Amino acid sequence: MLPVDPTKKLSFTRCISDGDLVIVYEKYDTMKAVEVCAGSVLGNRFGVFKHSDWIGKQFGSKVFSSKGGFVYLLAPTPELWTLVLSHRTQILYIADISFVIMFLELVPGCLVLESGTGSGSLTTSLARAVAPTGHVYTFDFHEQRAVSAREDFEKTGLSNLVTVRVRDIQGEGFPDEFSGRADSVFLDLPQPWLAIPSAAKMLKQDGVLCSFSPCIEQVQRASETMRSSFTGRLFDAVISFCAL
Repeated sequence: MLPVDPTKKLSFTRCISDGDLVIVYEKYDTMKAVEVCAGSVLGNRFGVFKHSDWIGKQFGSKVFSSKGGFVYLLAPTPELWTLVLSHRTQILYIADISFVIMFLELVPGCLVLESGTGSGSLTTSLARAVAPTGHVYTFDFHEQRAVSAREDFEKTGLSNLVTVRVRDIQGEGFPDEFSGRADSVFLDLPQPWLAIPSAAKMLKQDGVLCSFSPCIEQVQRASETMRSSFTGRLFDAVISFCAL
């Protein structure tokens, strides 16, 4: 795990400790997330690696097996976590995530609302963008997905930056407690237009809403609803954005 110092940005330059999550890089297309445990070993085609040999080394270190094979021990950055996480749903990858983060205008201290959580790929990057003083509240209607996502955020040390809740945002909207408080809202829903009126109420003045949809018909309908709910600029692509 990577505990977050609330006075600093997320940092992966420290040494690996017992209980940490590391990304084991075997080759360019083979990586896996491993929780370090002093008495455990990792076996693969390159040999057997003792976890105890990893403790005290810096993230990024190259470690060798008894037969001379090697792997790299990498920090679970959002970019790498996206490549190794369990796919409970289809996920966003780095190109789309970068686009979303940029246009949501996220900076440390922002409050972000997200629906739905899915596999948590984007959520991890949102958390890094608003750290150390911001927070991401992410919602999913599927209880087991929410539980699994919460466990993942515990593993990656982001639980103090991310709160996971079970809620059907399309049917119920966002909780009233966030009304006028959110800097940004992100929607990845089958029918995002049902949630847009609620999302508009959650945003601060100059807040930004992003709706991500894979189909142009979804984008068109979401954009129409945005135009009736917002004043300001509207950016249309496979992703739809609107700012108050």
